[in-house]
Amino acid sequence: MTENTFPVYSVDVIVNFYRTEILTSQEAKHLSKSDLTPVPKPEAVQTLYMRVLHLLYRFRPECHSMVPLLENIQYPQYYEGATAITSVYIRMLQFLPMCLVYDFSLNDLLAPKKQRTLTILSAIMNFFHFRKQRMELMLEKQAKYRADMDRLQAYTKSNLDMEKKIEIMMVIPPEQQAEADELAAALAELQTATMHECQEVNARNDSIAERKTIIAEKTQKLAQVKVDVSNLKEDIGRFKSQIVESPEELKSQMEKMRENVKNIKISIEDSDERVVELQNMVQSVTHTEAEIQQMYNLLQDLESSMNGTKHRQEEQLELTAQYEKKQKELKNLCVEEGQLRRALAMRLDKESKQNIRRQKKKDMKEQHVQDVLGQCNQIHQKREEMAERIQEITGETQQLKAKIQSLRDVCSKETERAQALYDTLSTSMDELHRRIQAHVVDLKRDVTKMSEHF
Repeated sequence: MTENTFPVYSVDVIVNFYRTEILTSQEAKHLSKSDLTPVPKPEAVQTLYMRVLHLLYRFRPECHSMVPLLENIQYPQYYEGATAITSVYIRMLQFLPMCLVYDFSLNDLLAPKKQRTLTILSAIMNFFHFRKQRMELMLEKQAKYRADMDRLQAYTKSNLDMEKKIEIMMVIPPEQQAEADELAAALAELQTATMHECQEVNARNDSIAERKTIIAEKTQKLAQVKVDVSNLKEDIGRFKSQIVESPEELKSQMEKMRENVKNIKISIEDSDERVVELQNMVQSVTHTEAEIQQMYNLLQDLESSMNGTKHRQEEQLELTAQYEKKQKELKNLCVEEGQLRRALAMRLDKESKQNIRRQKKKDMKEQHVQDVLGQCNQIHQKREEMAERIQEITGETQQLKAKIQSLRDVCSKETERAQALYDTLSTSMDELHRRIQAHVVDLKRDVTKMSEHF
């Protein structure tokens, strides 16, 4: 009880709390300060514990006095007095570790003491305060969850309404289906017609450009001819003043000049006719351009209507996205609620387990300290024994080092002798190989001589 994490309240605070929060009707009126101090009454303490168990676990007080109907129990009436106390004792043993009270005993029910009873009641009171806070938080979470559910229902309803409206807007009514088909057919015809007219306009523009180039060339030629005519007139005037010719030659030259002038006038008329034709063609092109502009305006109107339908489709997609988002938020809220419940249960389990572990750790620490002290004594004895053995081993190592040094000297002498023997053997083997080679050479010579004689 030295490591309690809850405050021990005064008697007045405890009495007021149990009157208002735990007891009801006549029990609350009869509970007084004298029931707890200076000597607590066992009956009052037992009723308080029963009411606490009933409030927390719905375990009614009359259930404590029920005797199990088994065949092996003889005279069950003898157990009626003790069953209520043992039942309360067993339930309180299960409940009080959650209030950080681990040493509840049967004397706390049969012969309660003042300070002990006040600490237990304070622990229960602290647990009720914690329970009330958690309940308020859970009620807030539930209210928030209900509000979110109502909001989600409203969103789903609005989404369904919008989907219905979008379906109605996307579906063409049967009255306007014929008009829509006609408009689609007319639009297809207009597109084909505009394509053909654009091709014709391009061809006409090409022909007009060619004819403009021809007209420009002819106008240049006409200007050149005019310049030549003016030059000829000047030459004629100059020649008339200088030369006096025969009238026949003058007439022939004048006729030639007239014919040239006629030809030039005819070419000018032809060019004027062609210019008029080109002007007519340009007017027809402007007329076709106006028709094309009207078609373009119709296409723009159709495009605006298509943009409106696209905008409605985008709004539908946004609404579906919002609906999915709200569903995800709802799922997250459900998951958070489950996590909070699990966390609360796990926290309570952890607190009870931690308190049990603390007590076990204390016992284990004390036992461990005693074991460590015994081990330290054993280690000290072993250390002295090891020091003696180390001294013995150092002496043996010195002796072994001396022996190793003597053996090394002997080995060095033996290696020198073996090296000398190896050198002598190698020289003798070399000489033997030489002799064998010479003997082989002599044998080869003898063999060759014998083969020749044979």
